[in-house]
Amino acid sequence: MFHFAYDERGHLCAESCELSAIAESAGTPTFVYAQATLERHFRVFDRAFEGHPHLVCYSVKASSNAALLALFAQMGSGADIVSGGELARALKAGIPPERIVFSGVGKTRAEMSAALDAKILAFNVES
Repeated sequence: MFHFAYDERGHLCAESCELSAIAESAGTPTFVYAQATLERHFRVFDRAFEGHPHLVCYSVKASSNAALLALFAQMGSGADIVSGGELARALKAGIPPERIVFSGVGKTRAEMSAALDAKILAFNVES
């Protein structure tokens, strides 16, 4: 189920909120997320691995929005990060370090040191 739909008047809505009203209030461009959709898709993906040891990690690179990261943290998500800044944002949002994976190339010594000091779960080493 998606929580973006047209209402009976033909207005596009996110969880019953008219997107045109949000655009008028916030201006454009603006980003609107449907929390119910994010929660549902996370649960469906997580349940697909039920019975197997796993960790679903949200890619902070996709969006480092603090509210979004906090929502994923509340659902038990880990974080896939590619920089020291993303590490700081994930930790601040409440994602435990033992649920953080540091991916990507070009990690600086300072970023690796900060991740080691935080005791993250793993580094993905790529060449």
